[in-house]
This record gives sequence, C-alpha cells and structure tokens, in this order.
Amino acid sequence: MAAGGGKRIVTTAREDTVAERERCMSGDPTGPLAGLKVVELAGIGPGPYAAMLLADLGAEVVGVDRPSQAPGVGAPVIGRGRRSVVLDLKQPGGVDALLAMIDRADVLIEPYRPGVAERLGIGPEVCLARNPRLIYGRMTGWGQEGPWAGMAGHDIGYIAITGALHAIGRAGGPPQPPVNLLGDFGGGTMFLLTGVLAALWERERSGRGQAVDAAIVDGTASLTSFLFGMRAQGLWSDQRGTNLLDTGAPYYDVYETADGEWMAVGALEPQFFAELIRLLELADVPPQNDLARWPELRRLLADRFSERTRDEWAAVFAGTDACVAPVLTFAEAQQHPHLAARRTLTECDGVPQPAPAPRFSRTPAQLAAAPAPAGAHTREVLTDWGIGNVEELLASGAAVQTGEGGAGH
Repeated sequence: MAAGGGKRIVTTAREDTVAERERCMSGDPTGPLAGLKVVELAGIGPGPYAAMLLADLGAEVVGVDRPSQAPGVGAPVIGRGRRSVVLDLKQPGGVDALLAMIDRADVLIEPYRPGVAERLGIGPEVCLARNPRLIYGRMTGWGQEGPWAGMAGHDIGYIAITGALHAIGRAGGPPQPPVNLLGDFGGGTMFLLTGVLAALWERERSGRGQAVDAAIVDGTASLTSFLFGMRAQGLWSDQRGTNLLDTGAPYYDVYETADGEWMAVGALEPQFFAELIRLLELADVPPQNDLARWPELRRLLADRFSERTRDEWAAVFAGTDACVAPVLTFAEAQQHPHLAARRTLTECDGVPQPAPAPRFSRTPAQLAAAPAPAGAHTREVLTDWGIGNVEELLASGAAVQTGEGGAGH
C-alpha cells in the first residue's frame, strides 16, 4: 500500500488491513459509567476531552454551548458522545435553565477563568447549595488561586513553569514543545478525571459532593514525579539531552533510515540492548553504559540504520525484544497490524479517530455518537431533563434550537 509521497506504509502482516471501522454508538450505553449524568460547559482542549472520555465510558453527557458558537478545535473527534444544548448565560432564563439541569446532574465540567462562574451565578457555592451531591469539576491552566490564576495561558506556558518543557529536547538545542499532549491532556484532562472519579467514590460514603480544582500546572508537575525521583538519586541532570530518557542515551533515541524516515529505539535493559546489536549485525560495539564512548555508539547506530529503509528495518525488528519500532504518521498508524488487530483506531461518520480506552471485561465502553451541531438537542434535552418552560425559553432566546438532532446518548 502507498502512503503520501509514494512511500509504502509499514506493516508486518495483513497488509490489506486498515483500522477497524465501526458505526457510531446507537442505543443505550453499556460502559461502566452508564447512568451518570454530566453537564459540560463549553470550553477548549482538556474540558471537552474529559467530556468525551466520560461519554465513551457510558455517561450521559450534555454539552452546554453558547449562541452562535463555532465548532471548537478538535471538535470532529473530541466533541463526540454528547447532545448539545445552546443556552444564553447572559440572560436570566438561560442561567435558570442551566441551574435546573445542574440540579439533576452528577458532574459539572466548568472551564472558565477563576471568578467567571461566580459572576454568572453558577459558581460552586450556588450549585452545591442547590445540589449537595454535585461533583463540580473546575478545569483551568493556572488553578483557582495564586498570583497567575487570572492570567490567560496555553499549554506551552503551563508546562514551561513546571520544569517539564525544559527537560524535553536535544543537547545544545532549545526546549521542544511536545504539541499539547503533556499539559492540556496529560496534566489537565487526566487529573480532572482523576479528581472527578475520586470525588464520586467519596460521595458514595459521605453522600456529599464537592468542587475539584484541576489545574494543568499541578497535573503537569505531578507527571514529573518520576524525574524528580531520578534527580534525587543523582540519575537526572537539568542539562537537557544528556539523560537516559531525553535522547542523551544513544540506545533511547530515533534514527533516520535510508528513505528519510525514522526508527525509534528504546533498548534500555542489557538484554534488549544485546538483541538490538545482534539484529543490527554490529561488531566491536562499545559497552552500553560507557558514557565516554556514547558518541561512538551513536555513530555506529546512525550509520547502520541509514543503510536500509524504515520498512526494511521494521521487518527486521518485528516480533523481537529489541524494543525498536517504526515512527509512523497518524495516517500510517491506522494501517499498522497491531493497532488494527486491537481496533485501537476506528472511524465514526467517516472520521478516523481513537477508539474508547481503556477496556473492560464486563461493561465495555462503546464508540460514542458523532459530534452534534451546537444546539441540535436543546428542546429534546431540556424536556428530557424535566425543564418545564422549554418553549418560553426558546421564544425568548435564552435557549436556542438549531435543528432537531439524533446524535448522542
């Protein structure tokens, strides 16, 4: 099979296999969070992704969008799995409708800067007074307090002040932003979900909800715990690109192949390093951990990988314990036989995307419904959630129905 530029997509078996295509979920959810009711206030990045994951796991998620709101960045995938209501929170009727929904919710995802929800009249104090069992999940970059709490920001700044960004990059080069996976989605979404699920578990004992302050700076700092531990052991230097896991070690790096592609090498343990050297058919190799000879070892590896194409090397290392893998594009990943066999990537309404994760033996998650246009379910959701004056809200503009939608749970 050919990829862009005429290059062959890496496969080691079943070359005609593509990512498993599934229809978007229909019917009642079966995931472990089935029955959980979640309200998501429109935001960007980590909040919508958290809502997507909750929906994948079976929760009933309703996104509350703003009037005339354009689809957010990444919405064709991370917008999946929820129905959409448009409420104008500048109108008292819109706020009242939202509060009525929150009265019936288990979880609220709130992505505003500190103080904004309070000014709108939907802060934690108000919402928890009305619904004492509510888990109020707050997602920000800097957190709810601290001298920078009110500032605007993005992933790159959040990870910068934690030390995480400084650690990423090659020796002698600048820090390399790891797109927004580390801060927004690792330090943000995953810690918001950890907090929400922990608070739900605690609620089972106390019967009481609470607010969760999830800050990207806090979560990113937590993600560096392993590196802090290595620093304490004298095993990690603040000099970028000189350490075991930051391309300092020649056996944990990427190497260019004859066709301009790349192979990823992670042969950390001695037995895996020995397998790497055996399969590369190298002789007179310096000892693995002779730091003074690392430049020599790196040249040997680089020269050897440059002699064959990526796909040729992929075939050599497939099924071995050398800890070597081809570096694939997103398009190529959809055709890799391992990901195809596990159905790790799928499609929903023709859009390639990751399938739900993780996996459950008894209550499987399902691919949630395709993203809906903002306001596609306003009348339907408000009626389902027991809001009594739906037509009055629509007539006043406090709620907006943009078209009857059928997506979502």
